[in-house]
Amino acid sequence: MITIIDYAINNLRSVEKAFQSLGIAVEASDDPRKIGAAEKLILPGVGAFADAMNNLRAKKLQELIRDRVRYGTPLLGLCLGLQLLFSESEEFGRTLGFDFIPGKVKRLPADLKVPHIGWNQLHVKRPDPLLEGISEGSFVYFVHSYYAEAEEAGDVLATTDYGLEFTAIARKSNVWATQFHPEKSQEVGLRLLRNFAMI
Repeated sequence: MITIIDYAINNLRSVEKAFQSLGIAVEASDDPRKIGAAEKLILPGVGAFADAMNNLRAKKLQELIRDRVRYGTPLLGLCLGLQLLFSESEEFGRTLGFDFIPGKVKRLPADLKVPHIGWNQLHVKRPDPLLEGISEGSFVYFVHSYYAEAEEAGDVLATTDYGLEFTAIARKSNVWATQFHPEKSQEVGLRLLRNFAMI
């Protein structure tokens, strides 16, 4: 079973519906027992970085997620979920993240229209099972004001361009993450979610 982590700051229903449209069994839960028993985990999110980390701590899910990743459970972060998996964010002051993927989350430059909302292309940097069947230049849907800057180029599976080049998909060991919303990215996004289910 794939479990979508419910920490009261995320877009659960649209992610649930996307998997269900593929015939893949998922459940959204904040129950530590279900999260602890999940075969795979999804960390979605919209909103502010600090609020998200605070909610995860308040629900006693932060250390559980760390334990599951150490155990080897595949984890996929979506949008804010990607950012939380990095080391830290500068949003509303410095806030520490999970540090699964070394790097920092920074605000998009002031000379760009923020938030970044719309369809942008993926530029694939290296092959990965998550990207099976997804072509170079495929369009996906973004909604965000901050972006992740990875310390290690090898952790970046794909980038996109919006005034600057930044991480669109990252991977470190059994942790994957997308800055865009696959559940809103039509066929490309659904293919990515199917790929994750098959990993």
